[in-house]
Amino acid sequence: MFTGIVEELGEVTAVEQLEDASRFRLRGPLVTEGAKHGDSIAVNGVCLTVVEHGDGEFTADVMAETLKRSSLGALDVGSRVNLERPMAVGDRLGGHIVQGHVDGTGTILDRTPSEHWEIVKVGLPAHLARYVVEKGSITVDGVSLTVVEAGNDWFTISLIPTTLALTTLGLKQSGAPVNLEVDVIAKYVERLLGAEGKENAK
Repeated sequence: MFTGIVEELGEVTAVEQLEDASRFRLRGPLVTEGAKHGDSIAVNGVCLTVVEHGDGEFTADVMAETLKRSSLGALDVGSRVNLERPMAVGDRLGGHIVQGHVDGTGTILDRTPSEHWEIVKVGLPAHLARYVVEKGSITVDGVSLTVVEAGNDWFTISLIPTTLALTTLGLKQSGAPVNLEVDVIAKYVERLLGAEGKENAK
């Protein structure tokens, strides 16, 4: 489990294309400190398993399902990535509950800079829009953010200077893909209400 508070801006140092998967080597001296084989690290919001590590880098295998549902397949050597280790029991929950299970990808539609922050408009698939509400939480490339406005197939977020400087969201331009994870609580509520409706219909 993660909080969506990015710890480090890492970099892809190698990509190996396998038959139905990819193997990434990523540089992240902070997140690999004390890392062990089998540990989890979120890469642009996608929970990956550490296969090998050393010298401030780690290797992770990415399955076809993950490549299909996320934007990790677009990464190449030199790509910058948001990195976060799982939260530890007893830590403060600085963002919101994030699983690292990407629900789909969106696209940056527009960026509107101002003196102290930047408003970013993100397009998203229609089937995810129902989980996005004004002032609710959403994870964009692994960054926990508050929704400013929510439309039928888009939402806006406000990025402070710290987020712009320390995450990939300060680097991505209009047209760039982003990974999206919606609030898992909303999905559970929808599922439970649907089950209750079916029971009442019997």
